[in-house]
Amino acid sequence: MTIWVDADACPAVIKEILFRAAKRTGTSLTLVANQPMRTPPSRLITSIQVGSGFDVADNEIVRRMEPGDLVITADIPLAGEVIDQGGQALNPRGELYNRDNIRERLGMRDFMETLRASGVDTGGPAALGPRDRQAFGNALDRWLAQQAKGRG
Repeated sequence: MTIWVDADACPAVIKEILFRAAKRTGTSLTLVANQPMRTPPSRLITSIQVGSGFDVADNEIVRRMEPGDLVITADIPLAGEVIDQGGQALNPRGELYNRDNIRERLGMRDFMETLRASGVDTGGPAALGPRDRQAFGNALDRWLAQQAKGRG
């Protein structure tokens, strides 16, 4: 199993949690971005730099991932593609997307995009706070524990 990170927009604090978890559990971690990424020295942690452009990193993740892999992303359309490919998607705030909730999230995203296109200021997401980091860490630990149980 591999954890893939949509790394261009992933907060640094979330990447640090992922680096520690990969080392602690022996899980492969790959960051995909359209800019160079710094990663700690580890055979488990790699990065892939893709060309710039709309959805280039997303497309690379979907192309390389395998069923059962986990993708870290706040990009709801990417999460939908990951789920369609048999993977799982976790956002940096700790919400695990699945077949039951991804359609609702896509619908809400499209609705908000329509509002913004018509000139309504919908604001942006709140800053990532300590509770978000805790929720992410807990969700990641649950996923890692399920993977370990499946191997054992």
